[in-house]
This record gives sequence, C-alpha cells and structure tokens, in this order.
Amino acid sequence: MKKKLLWMSAVTLWLGAMTFSACSNDDDEPKTKPDVIEETMKKMSLREKVGQMFYARPEVLDTAFHWTANSDLVHNSLQAVNDRMKKLNEKYPIGGIILYAHNIKDEAQLAQFVPQIRALKGNPLLCIDEEGGRVARIANNGNFNVEKFESMGAIGQTGDVKNAYHCGNTIGTYLRRYGFDIDFAPVADVNTNPENIVIGARAFSDDPQVAAPMVTNYLQGLRDAGVVGCIKHFPGHGDTKNDTHFGYAASQKTWAEMLDCEMIPFKAGIEWGVQLIMTAHIGTPAITGSDIPATMSSIILQDKLRGELGYQNVIITDGMEMGAITQQYSCAEATVGSIKAGADIVLGPENFVEAFDAVIRAIERGELSEERINQSVRRILKMKHNIKK
Repeated sequence: MKKKLLWMSAVTLWLGAMTFSACSNDDDEPKTKPDVIEETMKKMSLREKVGQMFYARPEVLDTAFHWTANSDLVHNSLQAVNDRMKKLNEKYPIGGIILYAHNIKDEAQLAQFVPQIRALKGNPLLCIDEEGGRVARIANNGNFNVEKFESMGAIGQTGDVKNAYHCGNTIGTYLRRYGFDIDFAPVADVNTNPENIVIGARAFSDDPQVAAPMVTNYLQGLRDAGVVGCIKHFPGHGDTKNDTHFGYAASQKTWAEMLDCEMIPFKAGIEWGVQLIMTAHIGTPAITGSDIPATMSSIILQDKLRGELGYQNVIITDGMEMGAITQQYSCAEATVGSIKAGADIVLGPENFVEAFDAVIRAIERGELSEERINQSVRRILKMKHNIKK
C-alpha cells in the first residue's frame, strides 16, 4: 500500500453553542484535547447527548410526514425545514441529517436548505451518500454541473491509486462547497461474489490487495477537501447474495477467511485513521453462531472491530429502516440492541421519536448506563472537533 498523502491545515470549528478547535494532522488522525470534549459534555443534558447518537433523514422531524415506500418520499419531496420540524426538534435534538436525492432540487434550493438544517437543535452535521457511480445524489442530478465517475470498480481496474484520490478529492470538493460534512463513502467491501446484487461495481475490486490502497487514497482525497469519509459495510457485504435493503443477507465466511480478504481494506482504513466505519446488516453465523445482524452483534463490533482490529473511532449503523432490520426487530429493539452491541450512531431509524424514547427508557431502567452513552458521545464530539471548517 502506497504511503498516504500528508496534508491537513489547522482549522477551527464553531458549532452553535458548542465550541471546538481543530488541530493539525500528519500521518495520524487529528488529535483532540480531552478536556475540550469533557467540558462540552458537562454542559449537555442527557437528551442532548442521546440526540448526538442519531443521524436521520429530515423527514423524521416532520410529524405530518408519513411514508411506507421510497416512492412516497420522492412524490412528497421534503426540501426545506418547516415549523413542525423545528417544534419537534426542540424536544428531540439530532446529531446529523442525511440528505437523499429527493431532498435536493438544485443549487439554489440546497443553499437555502443547508443553513436551515445547521440551525436545528443538536448542531447536526450534514451527511450524504455520494460514492460516485450509481450511488451519487448530486452527481446524478442533472441540475448540478459536477464531474461524474463511472464506478469505483472502473477506477479499481485502472490499477492507479491516483485515480481513487482524484475521485475522492473531486467529490469532497463539491460536497464541501455545498456545505456537507460527511460522505458515507467509500465502499471498502471486496466484491468476491458475482451474484452480489447490492455491491457489485460500488466496490473497487474483487481483490483486497487492490481495494485497500484505493480505499485509503479515496479517503485522503475527501480529507484534503475537508470532508469526513466513512468506510462501509463492516464486516464486509461483498460475499453476499441478497440485498439488506429488502431482507436478510448473510456471509458464511469464518473470521479467519475474512481476515484473509474482507478485513484487508478495513484494516488499511483503520491504520490510515478513518473516523467513521459503517456496519452491515448481514448475518455472520460462522462467527457469531447466530443470524443476528452484524449491526447488533457485540462479537462483531466489540470483540472483532474494536478488540482485535483496534478501531477506536465512531461506529455508525447502516440505515435502520432497511428490511434486514425492520423485518426482524421493532424500531426500539433495533436501536437499543445496536447501541448495546457497540454502535455509536444510529443511522436512519424508521421512527426517530420511538427510537429516541427507547434509548431514554433503557437508561432509566438501567438497561443502558449513562456512561455507555458518554462513551459514544465522546467519540462523536471528537469527530465533530476534527472536521475542518
């Protein structure tokens, strides 16, 4: 793996009522003074802390917005913050908002929407899935004039990591210009199963030795543009047949087999200093001894990712409104279960209010401790601190 590019200037981040000062970065991830985080946390209520652990689509804040299918979201596209959202947000602060294609019309609309989101309680970060290729909310919108990329698979086939850097840096540059903080990219999966219907060319390669340096160079491109990247979908969605958006999927590999393949790009990203890793909702029965989704498995998140691989930064779930979760668990069960397993951020709960209330109740019952919440909030605030502004 080629030595990663070295660059990061000193920057300062001001997030509403919270003050964070960023610091320089060399080979390692940015360093944060613990006392800055601790002082911030002392000023936060329990609800404010819990809110930091939720990133969701803007529709979850609108009590009048109801949907049962993606077509409902597209047909009734929410593209501005309204009074209902502001009212709910007073009681339910939120740590991050993810925008989808239907939330984005054009540059003028986005320029108005972004500051409205930033004004919400919880100082939410702005997130998007902009991988390049078929998953690109902005590049695939004809109202935006940005460079498009065929696929990460096509970039991997070139064998030149500079192309991965260019892709990440180009995407990061326009995302930063439009006001985004986090890009849920790149895919670090190794596309080893030709029958895979969800990953495919979203992955750089079917060879982990090719994929790993592509992943880290893409991440560096994002970082140099001032955007936080996120590698996904841990522990690896590339050897599955089914799509977790719609139902159960599993990898039958043992941990030893994953270490020889799936873990190579993830380990490279961890060594590079990635600040976000997204879980997969896949089952790994040969590792956990059950069909529980990796998102809700302490064996996968705690024993393997944190313990064995030594990852210390933020773990975020894949969207909790996906079929692999909703067909097996209630919103409350899935939310509390993922936090118990070790997730720091719950992404896209099917019902934000229900999920939020479930965490509060779990703390009140002693099912979750406030110190467990504090562990996640420390990691999240550290990430916010290190985002370049």
